[in-house]
Amino acid sequence: MEYLESLRNIGIIPEKEVYWNLSVPQLISETLRKSQGIVTSSGALACNTGEFTGRSPKDKYIVMDDKTKDSIWWGDVNHPFSPEDCERLYESVVTHLSGRDIYVRDAYACAKQEYRLNVKVITETPWSNLFVNNLFLRPTEKELETFQHEWLILNAAEFKAIPEIHKTRQHNFTIINFTRKIILIGGSGYTGEIKKGIFTVLNYILPFEKNVLSMHCSANIGADGDTSVFFGLSGTGKTTLSADPSRKLIGDDEHGWDDVSVFNFEGGCYAKCVNLSQEKEPQIFSAIHMGTLLENVRFFEGTDIVDYDNVSVTENTRAAYPIDFIDNAVDPSIGKVPKNIFFLTCDAFGVLPPISKLSVGQAMYHFISGYTAKVAGTEAGITEPQTTFSACFGKPFLPLHPTKYAELLGKKLKKNNINVWLINTGWSGGTYGKGERIKLAYTRAMISAVLENKLENVDFVRDAVFGLQIPAECEGVPSEILNPKNTWDDQLAYDEKAQHLAEQFVQNFKSFKSFADEEILSGEPLI
Repeated sequence: MEYLESLRNIGIIPEKEVYWNLSVPQLISETLRKSQGIVTSSGALACNTGEFTGRSPKDKYIVMDDKTKDSIWWGDVNHPFSPEDCERLYESVVTHLSGRDIYVRDAYACAKQEYRLNVKVITETPWSNLFVNNLFLRPTEKELETFQHEWLILNAAEFKAIPEIHKTRQHNFTIINFTRKIILIGGSGYTGEIKKGIFTVLNYILPFEKNVLSMHCSANIGADGDTSVFFGLSGTGKTTLSADPSRKLIGDDEHGWDDVSVFNFEGGCYAKCVNLSQEKEPQIFSAIHMGTLLENVRFFEGTDIVDYDNVSVTENTRAAYPIDFIDNAVDPSIGKVPKNIFFLTCDAFGVLPPISKLSVGQAMYHFISGYTAKVAGTEAGITEPQTTFSACFGKPFLPLHPTKYAELLGKKLKKNNINVWLINTGWSGGTYGKGERIKLAYTRAMISAVLENKLENVDFVRDAVFGLQIPAECEGVPSEILNPKNTWDDQLAYDEKAQHLAEQFVQNFKSFKSFADEEILSGEPLI
């Protein structure tokens, strides 16, 4: 009865079944009973997220009130929503959920106890609840007996807002209310909205209230206890490169960094599985079995075998699984202050070197820039590579101004003896369509060389445009590909493309220039 009373306190008066913290087999059984998914040949559960197969950033709002009006970075990322409109929408959502079967999940974020954030998530589909179980940290049975949530997520995938009434842009929405500690999600079955909602919350609480750097990154630990951190936008290789069988995985996407440690926010991984194969990404491939949720994948005709190369629905096919499905994940998901930091970029212009070392000023500059590139064919109208800049490698999830995160990073780089490396996982020998994608084996060899201290005694040469320090040799990598200009048949064309990219960097950084000191500006490329 106290469970039902807790729902009434939320505003939900259940008219149908309420399922509390179901086990994984129970959630799978419920999904099959409702004909919302199928079991694949590997034992994973495959479901479709419906109309939305990715996040909808234009439909994400933050309630503007006394707590947030002067602290949130309002603009094209954080759209304001009034408290009154939030209350109206909240009432509509709880009324909707009252008339549905609902699935309640108690979970938490942050592996480090002093930052633990207890969350209650209520979903109307069992497979969305499976996602929450897999991606968030899971309380013990004993902890569940006395569990009290601090934040509440109401996930009403089938509820559609009426813009004229609810003041949303369209029928789907994600609304974060920092005062009431509530996230409302509706009109979208894409589970990433749940995950990134809590990430946005932590991106506010930790830096603003606790002086802890929150990061869009993956992280792992070596045999000697050395921690490495991998920053990068989606598609640059964060998950792939941190899943290293010779190192223990801390986490693949979201972390905090305090004075003494790096810790995972999550209890699972949300891996992209486009073109996934056992050969290229054995750890991720092996993690897809009973208990894993696959989203928007397609099958070889007439079989239950997933065709990971089939992107007819979306290129954003995903696998959500608990982190202990990776056999060398560390428990708890905590490591020491990092020894090496890698900034990952997929440079489709073929300009940046596959590996280069950054000074503190350059590291700050590239962190604030957060560069990668979209390639031709991924979106209508894109016929050649286009630059994409996402501040701190996670602009869509930053409730605070990017300079807050950059300041925290800068202090940590100066306080600790940390090496920062820029890794290009994109193209070499020409732009996308002309050059070739840098082989994953080469990228792994470069990262291994760093982690095994094999670049400490090699010579470095300075890139003329970006000022990056490029190693002259690297074990396991052909020397001719280390300097990108040497891989182009037409070196004049390389110079022109390098200048084009440099100009894009400078233009993007103009909005941050008033914050930057001389050290940071020393990282700016030369035009």
